[in-house]
Amino acid sequence: MQHATLAIYATAALIGGLIPGPNTLLALANGVSGNWRVVLVGMCGAALSDVIVVAAVGAGLGALLMASASLFATIKWIGVAYLVWLAIQLWRAEPQDLSRVRIRSDLSARRVFLRSFGVALTNPKILLFFSAFLPQFVDTSMPLAPQYAVLAIVSAAIDIVVMTLYATGGVQAARLMTARGLRRLNRVCAVVMFTLAGGLALYRKSGS
Repeated sequence: MQHATLAIYATAALIGGLIPGPNTLLALANGVSGNWRVVLVGMCGAALSDVIVVAAVGAGLGALLMASASLFATIKWIGVAYLVWLAIQLWRAEPQDLSRVRIRSDLSARRVFLRSFGVALTNPKILLFFSAFLPQFVDTSMPLAPQYAVLAIVSAAIDIVVMTLYATGGVQAARLMTARGLRRLNRVCAVVMFTLAGGLALYRKSGS
């Protein structure tokens, strides 16, 4: 894979990653918690999901998802339910004022990891996006596995960079805002998450 091709992919992936989505909203909410352990564990979960999704696309799962209406519908509705559940959790969260109390997350590392990990894996739009996007950067005259491995690593690294930006914004908000303001920020994230769930529910594959 040529460096120029990889640079074009990285630039396009970065631009796409900066658009708010479920993973970036989770990173923002994790940042609001004021706990960098939560932030870092969440990033690891999301990054691992990127690697698995790219590997699945390379193995042909993306094409299978595009061909099977029932499989697509199953994953889609699981994703909708999961995003709605996350939106409810964000809405009900009760952050505290960092100027008065040192916040501790009541979420275990395992739960935080699985929450971020599950968001991408239950979103068929991610698989379909990678299915249409990644092959354009793969040179079929060269071994495919190493190229997909590089793309997976680059995708995960870009996700980490983007989530760091969002999480840092959440940390700064937690330092500057009162508990009431943080609660409002959480609820804004919840509304956006719920909207994303609605968008996914209405999403249809091309030609379906």
